[in-house]
Amino acid sequence: MTSAPNVGAAPESDEQNEIVFMARSNVGKSSLLNALTNHKGLAKVSSTPGKTRLINYFDVTLLNREEDKKVNAKFVDLPGFGYAKVSKSMKHDWEKNLTDYISTREQIKVFIHLVDCRHPHLDIDTSVSQFLFDNVRENQYIIQIFTKIDKLNQKEQNALRREFPNAMTVSSSKKRGTKKIINVIYDLLEEKEKNED
Repeated sequence: MTSAPNVGAAPESDEQNEIVFMARSNVGKSSLLNALTNHKGLAKVSSTPGKTRLINYFDVTLLNREEDKKVNAKFVDLPGFGYAKVSKSMKHDWEKNLTDYISTREQIKVFIHLVDCRHPHLDIDTSVSQFLFDNVRENQYIIQIFTKIDKLNQKEQNALRREFPNAMTVSSSKKRGTKKIINVIYDLLEEKEKNED
């Protein structure tokens, strides 16, 4: 739909359903966006960390075919945090943009924090989780999703699920877990709309 360099340039919107995707660089955020929307070229996939430098907005419609209902939303692709090879001043600007956006953008209803399942305890992800929990409002939700789950064997997957029982897992390349994520987002947004009526 559009891209914005910072929260000040974010589109004005009556649309109250923004789903924000945030992750360290190279965790598979673009691949997941493409898998969830079933649109291969929607978000640009790159092997170079830190390729996304703007806040990118995508209009989406989530369908419940069984009940013939739908919910309109915006997927918001935030720049990856972490080890992008950019100057310190640019990195600082990005991080300020992200924290401003997260703490001031009232349209956000769901934060999706993606973590590489092979590195579940990195300090930067722990910090982001803590920041979200410290800043989340009553009408917002946080979903933690471990990506690239196909890279772990069954024993490792079971251990991860035991340690993080509330998290979800996904493999974009194998299309595993994507339907469940869509259903959870849909249910959260529908629940929110019921509460507001």
